[in-house]
Formats: sequence, structure tokens, C-alpha cells
Amino acid sequence: MKGHRKLGRTTAHRNAMLRNQVTDLLRAGRISTTLNKAKETRRMAEKMITLGKRGDLHARRQAMAYIYDEAVVVKLFDDIAPAYADRNGGYTRILKLGPRQGDNAEVVFLELV
Repeated sequence: MKGHRKLGRTTAHRNAMLRNQVTDLLRAGRISTTLNKAKETRRMAEKMITLGKRGDLHARRQAMAYIYDEAVVVKLFDDIAPAYADRNGGYTRILKLGPRQGDNAEVVFLELV
């Protein structure tokens, strides 16, 4: 199936969860989550970093419309994006940790490279 993963949630819940995870990833640099959530979060986080690399006012407003915390947007445009100025994509990595005890879901670290 092409496109996005539904992750067993309604559209509004899924979008809010992904916005939260992208915000937390850019704030902390590393988050722990399941594999499928990490793959979806990576898609949006890389789009936000690409907006940060553009650096113009329109890109900043687009990032503000998606990321919940204004301080994270400032960090994205001032600190994170300049670090990836010479890199064409691939800003994140997924490190597998193994199955979770309760439901055997694959747990991973999603981190900025």
C-alpha cells in the first residue's frame, strides 16, 4: 500500500500523535517508540528539517503550523538545520532495541544523525 500508515488511529489522533513525536524528536534529539510510528515520524521530521534548511519566512510559518512549540521551531531554524546544510536528506536514523515486554512490539530509537 502506498502512502501513510494508519497506525490503528483516527486521522485526527494520528496527526496529533505525529506532531507530538516530531516536536519531541526535534527538542530532545532522540525518542523511543515503535518501529511503525518511527517510520512515519521520520517522514515528517525530515520534511521539517528541509523547511529549516530553506530558512525563509514562508518555511518558518509552515513549520510553526506543524510543530507545537515555538522554541523548538527556533531551535530547528537556528541550530538543527544549519548542521545539515551540506546533507541531502537522511537526517534521522532508526536503531532497533528489540521487542517490548508486554505486547512484543518492535521498539526502536529514532534519533537525529
